Amino acid sequence: MTDYPSLHLLIGGEKLGTDGRETRDVIDPATEETIGSLPCASSDDLDRALENADKGFKVWRNTPAPKRAKALQKAAQLLRERSDEIARILTREQGKPVPEGKGEVLYSANLFDFYAGECQRIYGRTLVRPDGQAARIEYEPVGPVAAFAPWNFPAINVARKVGGPLAAGCSVIVKPDEETPATGLAVCQALLDAGVPGEVCQAVFGVPDDISRHLLGSPIVKKLSFTGSTEVGKHLAKLAAEGLKKATMELGGHGPVLVFDDMDVDTVLDQVVPAKYRNAGQVCVSPTRFIVQDSIYEKFRDGFATRAKAIQVGNGFDEATQMGPMANARRPDTIESMIADARDKGAQVLAGGERVGNQGFFYAPSVLADVPLEAEIMNEEPFGPVALINRYADEDAMLAEANRLQYGLAAYAWTQDRARRQRVTRAIEAGMVALNGTNVSAVDAPFGGVKWSGYGSEDGAEGVTACLNLKSVHETL
Repeated sequence: MTDYPSLHLLIGGEKLGTDGRETRDVIDPATEETIGSLPCASSDDLDRALENADKGFKVWRNTPAPKRAKALQKAAQLLRERSDEIARILTREQGKPVPEGKGEVLYSANLFDFYAGECQRIYGRTLVRPDGQAARIEYEPVGPVAAFAPWNFPAINVARKVGGPLAAGCSVIVKPDEETPATGLAVCQALLDAGVPGEVCQAVFGVPDDISRHLLGSPIVKKLSFTGSTEVGKHLAKLAAEGLKKATMELGGHGPVLVFDDMDVDTVLDQVVPAKYRNAGQVCVSPTRFIVQDSIYEKFRDGFATRAKAIQVGNGFDEATQMGPMANARRPDTIESMIADARDKGAQVLAGGERVGNQGFFYAPSVLADVPLEAEIMNEEPFGPVALINRYADEDAMLAEANRLQYGLAAYAWTQDRARRQRVTRAIEAGMVALNGTNVSAVDAPFGGVKWSGYGSEDGAEGVTACLNLKSVHETL
């Protein structure tokens, strides 16, 4: 397959290529082949993007909501029309199976449709005052947004980064990840083709720390939006704080899954195993720490391992593939090191625990059981195809383990007991909870975490509200 597009920056509606710019290679994670050359933005490029964002904001904030909505709806239509092409690009640079890639593009289209509606639902309110006075609450777009998107969902993450700001009336400079640039460019291009001005939606690439320092150091940028690791998130939050900029931070997780003994084990496994190995486990809300009640532990553990061993690993373009490669060379190395540490500390490796093949960044779906709490993998997000399964005696012990870490993005619980579901929902420290299921994401629901998993939300009405400033107006008549 050679149909990988040429790469460029998008600044002020203009495509700026590699001429005169530093470049970096884009690698196919299934073959380790270099498939593209990505231009890196210079300081002058970034200054130009900032100037355009400032101009674009002044135009877009005054663009009527129905016109903004129409552009988002048209972009959604274009994404659907181009979904097959974009999905193949996505698989080429990120590795996940093509059907997963297409589903991601279609989700992005649905998100734009939802935000199109939210354009026209930015309401204020009128306060009760005595005669001769009036007071009202208004919402205004915060201003130009600097957004940073990771590689694991290169379409959805970019759509989230630009959709909320555009609906609110903001301009946005987005940095898709340098390892998956073409997908992010395709999402931005759909917006430009749909009528969003080139100064309103721009895309840049380069050395991440250089880009973030340059953009967040500018007074033009009023808000930061970041999805990525907690470590990097803390760094960017400090940069934003220096300018007192608003921020939405969607950071790491270490998803606990509580499985109580009143559940049918096979019913749970049928859902959690595919969810665990979706996108090779490179999902911030991936179910990872399986906290299983003692009486069903062995059956759950053994059934999980059997299913993991049956998963077909291969190139995302192969129709038989259920799990593709990891996205870059760093990920298998990290997983290998974490599993070795856990094994040395006494964990049982029941499935996987090794690389697959001698080409590409493939790692076998892995299952670890009886994992000591002091193992690194029990405390740091593995972000890979590894399930950690431990036994616990009762509800209190299970909840204590679920809340033990500083991460609080997504959590899962399986029980037939309605009262227990209510108790777990109240007790668990997470921004999102799934009960008897694995889905924690929908275009109309806020997506975000607590504790070290960040603050603020994307998706839902909250994704637009996060890009608005509140103003109280008090009037004497």
